[in-house]
Amino acid sequence: MATGYLHIQARTAHSAVPLSDIQVRIADMEGNTLYELTTDENGETPVISLDTVERHFSQTPDYDGNPFTSYSVLAQGVGFDSLSVLDIPIYDGETAILPLVLTPMQTGQRQTVTNEISVGRPAAARADTRGQNGPAMQPRILRQVAVPELITVHLGTPSSSASNVRVSFPDYVKNVASSEIYPTWPKASLTANIYAIITFALNRIYTEWYRARGYSFDITNSTAYDQYFVQGRPIYESISRIVDDIFNEYVRRKGQNAPYFTSFCNGTTATCQGMSQWGTVTLADKGLSPLEILRSYYPQDIEIAETNIITGSISSYPGTALKTGSTGLDVQTIQVYLNRIRRNYPAIPAITDEAGVFGDSTRAAVTRFQSIFNLTPDGIVGKSTWYKISSIYTAVARLAELDSEGQTLGIGTVPPGSVLRQGSTGQDVITLQYLLDLISEYYPSVPAPSQDGIFGSRTRQAVTAFQQAVRLDADGIVGPRTWRALYDAYQGIQQNIPPHGTENSVINYTVQSGDTLWLLSRRYNTTVDAIKQLNGLTSDMLFIGQVLKIPVSGSASWFEYTVLPGDTLWLLSRRYGTTVDAIRQLNGLTGDLINVGQVLKIPVS
Repeated sequence: MATGYLHIQARTAHSAVPLSDIQVRIADMEGNTLYELTTDENGETPVISLDTVERHFSQTPDYDGNPFTSYSVLAQGVGFDSLSVLDIPIYDGETAILPLVLTPMQTGQRQTVTNEISVGRPAAARADTRGQNGPAMQPRILRQVAVPELITVHLGTPSSSASNVRVSFPDYVKNVASSEIYPTWPKASLTANIYAIITFALNRIYTEWYRARGYSFDITNSTAYDQYFVQGRPIYESISRIVDDIFNEYVRRKGQNAPYFTSFCNGTTATCQGMSQWGTVTLADKGLSPLEILRSYYPQDIEIAETNIITGSISSYPGTALKTGSTGLDVQTIQVYLNRIRRNYPAIPAITDEAGVFGDSTRAAVTRFQSIFNLTPDGIVGKSTWYKISSIYTAVARLAELDSEGQTLGIGTVPPGSVLRQGSTGQDVITLQYLLDLISEYYPSVPAPSQDGIFGSRTRQAVTAFQQAVRLDADGIVGPRTWRALYDAYQGIQQNIPPHGTENSVINYTVQSGDTLWLLSRRYNTTVDAIKQLNGLTSDMLFIGQVLKIPVSGSASWFEYTVLPGDTLWLLSRRYGTTVDAIRQLNGLTGDLINVGQVLKIPVS
């Protein structure tokens, strides 16, 4: 028998938060437990070895059996619904990276739900009918080719009532490639196939193939129409590394800007006018390059183009790799991003180099980041590392902004009593949109609406998707049941997603009128259970004047406080056992004037 490898990573939908202490059970297809593991502070398990079929069986289409061995994974964690992933293919010499996206339990949920994913054989080994159609004409095309931050995938045929999911574009390509072909194929073959997958998807986006027809998605996972995508499946490291290098490159004809319609099929059980997936293996074995392989199936004048337009990216790759000895603003940008990411991923070492100077500590932080996110750990910030750092920074910063915004909006425990539907406007709509926006970070099928206070079609789509996710009637109307479910999901997220990257300090807090345990937990980035446990409370009842110990996230000697109506520096100093001068000095204040909504740093005594 040969050996393959499995690496498990439990994180939230966009990897903003790693999930530690998740219990993972790996079993063979007879149900025999082989490993029982627990995720660490990065949400990872050690890489484990598994028996599988020898590699050469996956190099030829003539082999009748499965050139891999399948296993299953069950993930369970306190406060989360369970996740079962079945039929995971393990290949000789290949590492399968399994992302576990666990959904926080809702407040009041008594029993966990086990969500199930079945992976199975890749499309190259299936007899699926390919019916891919591309635009014969392009009456409606976007002005420029851009790689989207997120792509919306419909999990079924175009007209089906299946769910949509939003995933990052590189992750989408990795998933499709892992679902379509064998990771054991020659690198030139893998690269040619990945170019075709990237270009096919960009063609759908660029021509607005589905959007122009009134659909709310960019592409489907049906091989009869598009390309194969299995939500929650493992990604193979050999494929992942190639995608990270070329995710913003695509096929076009010389003199044209549009991504070429790169149709393809396996070339054995299904034939087509486009590329043969198995045929690329034969050509790679003959020594052809990826471009030469592509030109064997598509017009001879095709070329590989690159777009530097990445929608949602905060800053573009500078074009030159950053490494030890590099200096300047680009280095400083990476240092700022990594130091912020470190708060969620504390295994990344602190950067102590001078701002804008790429020294030993910057290299160490980059190398650890690369290791955590499956990049080549060389300590050099090339294109793939730059965009991955940018992507993770965007995700963690977005969550932080949403948390702060929730405090500003004053989200409590009692849902509004209004009934909202398309056409509604006002503050309750803003509250609804905020809740959906935050929930979308943990429920991949829920799109994030704009927070404009107008209940339009995008908000209705988000409401309908949420209702489907929590098994309510998907009517797009927000009545009492939907409001309650939204609040239960929201509070479940706050209670079950722990603060990361810091040690807890304790402050003494005097209970004020209107305080609740839940509001205090939100204000100080902790949980209701943590406050109750620290104070020996057996109920949620509080009394004005009661002194509570509050666990405060942060190794620093201060915490953030959002000013409420009636607050003064003197009252805050009395409440938190500090002085007015200490608050002034920490915040650079020259007077006593503070404003509602202002965020102050409060010293921890």
